[in-house]
Amino acid sequence: MTELQWELADEDATRALGQHVAAALDGGLVVYLRGELGAGKTSFARALLTALGVGERIKSPTYSLVEGYQAAGRAAWHLDLYRIADPGELEWLGLDALADPAAVVLVEWPERGQGALPAPDVELGLGYSGLGRHAQLQARSSRGLRLLDRLR
Repeated sequence: MTELQWELADEDATRALGQHVAAALDGGLVVYLRGELGAGKTSFARALLTALGVGERIKSPTYSLVEGYQAAGRAAWHLDLYRIADPGELEWLGLDALADPAAVVLVEWPERGQGALPAPDVELGLGYSGLGRHAQLQARSSRGLRLLDRLR
């Protein structure tokens, strides 16, 4: 199975999902986060990074575009590309570090960086569902498939 789904009652449930995914990681991973504004992408990313051991304040990269952290001895990157109009704008960010296979890379609005980003291992779609939210995690690589197996 290449997909898992969850119903998330509230923001606490979104954070719990981020913690659950972090606990299942066994190495680096590239995660594309998709969903409307306010769907929970940043809440998920903060929870995952905190669960991986980032001890500092996890800032939203809305204006900086990228924030880097150390998590359990490996690099972790959180990107928010909402303000990018063209992937060419990313050249000056030095995204070469994202290619490290041991790194955890979380990308909000990945469609705005198409061609300039590493390929995803998983894509997490977050959307509204009644009064809560719905999450769908899809594997896009062998690393993503292994993650989904551990999450079951």
